[in-house]
Amino acid sequence: MRVVDELLAGRSVGEIYRVARRRDLHDFLHEAVKASDGQVLYASSPQRAPVYLGVQLASDERIGMLVYPFRVNSRATQNRPDDEVRGQLRYGSEKSWLREHPIGRDIAGVDVTMILGIDLDDEVILGLDAQLWDPLPMGISFYCKKDDIARAKDTGWYVWEKINRPGPKRAEPRSPTNLETVVAFMPDRLVDYARLERRSTALRLEPALRYVAAVGMREQTPPESPQRHVLEKQFALSSEQILNVINGRNRLSVAVRGGVAEYHLEQQLTGAPGIRSVRRLDVDAMHDFDVTLDDGTLWRVECKNASPKTFASGEFKVEVQKTRASKGDAASRFYAVDAFDVVAACLFSVTGQWEFRFGRTRDMAQHNGFPGRLAAIQKITDDWTDSLPALREKDR
Repeated sequence: MRVVDELLAGRSVGEIYRVARRRDLHDFLHEAVKASDGQVLYASSPQRAPVYLGVQLASDERIGMLVYPFRVNSRATQNRPDDEVRGQLRYGSEKSWLREHPIGRDIAGVDVTMILGIDLDDEVILGLDAQLWDPLPMGISFYCKKDDIARAKDTGWYVWEKINRPGPKRAEPRSPTNLETVVAFMPDRLVDYARLERRSTALRLEPALRYVAAVGMREQTPPESPQRHVLEKQFALSSEQILNVINGRNRLSVAVRGGVAEYHLEQQLTGAPGIRSVRRLDVDAMHDFDVTLDDGTLWRVECKNASPKTFASGEFKVEVQKTRASKGDAASRFYAVDAFDVVAACLFSVTGQWEFRFGRTRDMAQHNGFPGRLAAIQKITDDWTDSLPALREKDR
């Protein structure tokens, strides 16, 4: 049931809902605050949603948490996979679900708003991106895999990107990249997640940058006197300000996504079976990596992000061309066939996972108008492999 003109914690937070049988979720949030080394100074009624928590930490820092909690469980659902965990966004009457339900926000940016799925059986919390899920699409379900829950229990803090698609409540996906970042964490990381959500909201981080920020918080609280990063000193800006600059400029965001893909590629190649050495290059007009296999084969590898859109056949595609051509030379925008040996296509934009497919340039389509140049769009076919050693086996 909708409640109109009611104050929560002495303040107006937008729409407030009467709820029943949610005392267990309310109690769980209390315990999560304690597990995060916090103390609940104030908590709103368990018969109302959202839940407001005034929290004080051992450092004397205080955080106001406006939480929209939803129950999550792994009960079998007809026509859904067996390995799925499901939550439902349900407040108010079904009739009210036809209208919009904007979430409450603190205009001063002091309180943080969080949309949380709570799995009481496994004691795991799912954090949804409050920017993407506002307004709340009441009546729909959200999902994750049992494996995601298991990873959160093992590590305490698990981050992944999942694909979001248009649905009955919206004609377009929530994110322009078709991806959203999800964090699953244990109760003792609730305060850490509140800090992540506050930063992401303040800087309006898009999903890719939110992912980077969340992964950066995988480890526990930083040292008491953290050292400033060299770029913070060089630019005379805080890390938040640097991220804000990146987020506000499309070309910078694209470049960062490329750099993140290269980072993941280097991490996956270094020390992998069948690979002797990996050398990252940072030279204009050069490929990204020199990779030497165990048999001595040296491959020049170029890293590219796959397109979030697939061919009508469902096959993935990747753009293999430069940002711009040299003045007076239209062909210069397209790579020469022998510019590098292998393209490593990062599939996170279509699969939500930091995985790669590897293809030989000698086997790729060439440009129709410029002989000896690669076509701008390449199809990721069955000839592409998920590792460099597997690609080498195809030559034998």
